[in-house]
Amino acid sequence: MEIPNNRVVVTGIGIICPLGLDTPTSWENLTTGKSGIDNITLFDTVAINTKTKFAGEVKGFEPTNYIDRKNARRMDRFSQFAVVAAKEAMANANLVINGDNSNNTGIFIGSGIGGLTTLYDQTRILVEKGPDRVSPFLVPMMISDMAAAQISIMLGIKGPNLCITTACSSGSDAIGAAYEFIKRGNAPVMLAGGAEAIINPVGISAFNALNALSTRNDSPKTASRPFDATRDGFVIGEGSAVMVLESLEHAIRRGAKILGEIIGYGASGDAFHITEPAEDGSGAVRAMQTALANAGVKTTDIQYINAHGTSTQLNDKVETMAIKKIFGDYAYKIPVSSTKSMTGHMIGAGAAVEAAVCILTMFNGVIPPTINYTTPDPNCDLDYVTNMARQASVNVAMSNSFGFGGHNSVLVFRKYTEA
Repeated sequence: MEIPNNRVVVTGIGIICPLGLDTPTSWENLTTGKSGIDNITLFDTVAINTKTKFAGEVKGFEPTNYIDRKNARRMDRFSQFAVVAAKEAMANANLVINGDNSNNTGIFIGSGIGGLTTLYDQTRILVEKGPDRVSPFLVPMMISDMAAAQISIMLGIKGPNLCITTACSSGSDAIGAAYEFIKRGNAPVMLAGGAEAIINPVGISAFNALNALSTRNDSPKTASRPFDATRDGFVIGEGSAVMVLESLEHAIRRGAKILGEIIGYGASGDAFHITEPAEDGSGAVRAMQTALANAGVKTTDIQYINAHGTSTQLNDKVETMAIKKIFGDYAYKIPVSSTKSMTGHMIGAGAAVEAAVCILTMFNGVIPPTINYTTPDPNCDLDYVTNMARQASVNVAMSNSFGFGGHNSVLVFRKYTEA
């Protein structure tokens, strides 16, 4: 029996992030170089006295504007974000779930950590008030698969339903797995993406303990500065992005507007360290090699890279090294940007937002910038699109995502053409 080799296209995008509560707002702010990072309001950083007192919060979010009050109360914030992004993606794709397609539509949503805020809140209740006061909804709010589960329940989607947890690569791996699922004929439609919401005392304190976060408390908006010589750590962000993926045949048959195409996915493991990337960039290199081979494109076909670009000294240096190992001299001709400079690092949601950015970049002909770049680093010497967006016709784009534990995930996208 011949294995199908379906083309996989993107027909809907939903984004909720520090730059906006929907895709159009988020995209406008990304391309104008706006920072979504500011002082934390979700908890009292003075009372808790965390070392870092700022983050990329989703601002002005009221879950009951999108979800009925009873259901919203039974969801952690990361699940609320996922449901909102999924609803927008479905509306954007003009896709309605009914008895004809509910069994054949699936959901793969990644989350690196899940409901950490629920766990923190309920642990406080346990300590302060005793075990009888712990909520029966603690477990079904906290566990990482609940973003995918809640989307399924809210939208009536009954096909394959999975959560992928690979730290900062979670959203990318979820999209890559969904792409492979459709490509091989296992489902015609998948919702795929990532969600995260860990801006709480535990989340901030834990990453502070790793010396991973920027501590520029006097200038939050300029704290995330990927590839800049003065970078001092990443900034935690939160949010979700969900994309509707379809086989090309299915999308054409229902008359869907096609935003872009996924053509390659590669993943690898460093087998090196629990938090640091392999020093020679070999894991990232293998993931990029696999994605390019899977896509069937040459290195010189890549016209934009959305970098993992966390704003940590080690990651940005190693990622730059890996890109140069793959692309050789051509590396210096590829525009590279890190949108984490504006959103912060959204952990499990970050890669999903950045995948959506690649699709929007090709569709709109605009490359978002890396803001806050002021001081060149000799170890980071590529064509970073700095401080201002760049108009460009991009036909093939790559998105890099690398996570704690040595998880490396790379996606390759192409501007949609009928041929």
